[in-house]
Amino acid sequence: MTTLFLQSEIKNPYLFYDKMIAKNPVFWDENSKIWAVYSYEYCAEILKNENAHIPKLPFNPNLNRYALEIIDNLARLSNGVQHQITRETTNTLFSYMKNVGVDSILKELINNEINQNQINWVDSVCKKLPILTVLKSFDFNENDCIFILEKIESFTKIMLPQKTEEQIKFINEHAEEFYLKVEKHISTLEFYETLIFKIAEKHNIKKEEIIPIAVSNLIGLCIQSFDAGRGLLSNSLLQILQNKNVKDKTEIEKSVIETLRFDPPIHNTRRIATEDFVIDESLIQKGNAILVVLASANRDAEKFENAPNFDPHRKNNHENLTFGMGGHECLAKYFSIHLTTETLWFLFTNYKTISLLENNIQYEPLINARLPKNIWISIYN
Repeated sequence: MTTLFLQSEIKNPYLFYDKMIAKNPVFWDENSKIWAVYSYEYCAEILKNENAHIPKLPFNPNLNRYALEIIDNLARLSNGVQHQITRETTNTLFSYMKNVGVDSILKELINNEINQNQINWVDSVCKKLPILTVLKSFDFNENDCIFILEKIESFTKIMLPQKTEEQIKFINEHAEEFYLKVEKHISTLEFYETLIFKIAEKHNIKKEEIIPIAVSNLIGLCIQSFDAGRGLLSNSLLQILQNKNVKDKTEIEKSVIETLRFDPPIHNTRRIATEDFVIDESLIQKGNAILVVLASANRDAEKFENAPNFDPHRKNNHENLTFGMGGHECLAKYFSIHLTTETLWFLFTNYKTISLLENNIQYEPLINARLPKNIWISIYN
């Protein structure tokens, strides 16, 4: 029995998750040397456990200093006091984002890509809309938007624990330009001095130490928008088309939240034990790796009534663990839900007939995320 598998190689991972919840909610995978946690109760317990830290990416001496700077300052990879500082910095960045209507961006993307009323929803919209929305929310110019949009898919490999020589080469070739573009732009924004001063004064650190944190986490927001944002847009459209849940914007938002529970883009996250602790009578030893299977917890019948059914009206759907919980809960949670809701509302309002052109969806070869490679749809006014 293996806990680690590529989402591209399994048709329905939820059948496996159901078995593990029933028989091995906390399981030691001897082959992979990792604890895998499947039930809602125990996943939540790990996420809230102060002795279960986010594992740092292994130091890679082949990466240049700009790539290492980005990795070292990301909120999603930090713990303790550093996490508090990076999280506050990122929260402040979020608070200064402008409201950008997705309608004009989406309309342009569709008009540029549609061919004979057919469009690849993933390539044409999902890989572009979330990150363009983020960039335009911070007033990036057109040239910088084009550069980041063209490079982001390959640049996201910076988050991989193990990277190929080709991936390292690409990251090193573009990390400096990526970093300096963001640094230059963010320094021109009205809130920049306020942001730097506020965090530096509160934590009694030099302003120069806050700059790479702000730059790195704005880059991190771009990476997260490309991965998780793309996945939520993809999976939500699939679920709405399959379940015919389109009445009004509220109904779409409920369907998006239920998609986060029922068919989330992110299936698991990892922790490492910093001290010994016991869970479900199993001793997790200091240094042990832990796989928190969020998608499994979201299908736990002990937590969600009729868990195998897609039900936007279930009262506790918002308690899904897809964005995590506690100190490491994803900061992009509400942004992602709002963006997906607005996008799908525009789509179904402006195109009266939307049909899925293929039923056999293929997924990217990833362990932690279930992201459709392509979703071909036909759309008619």
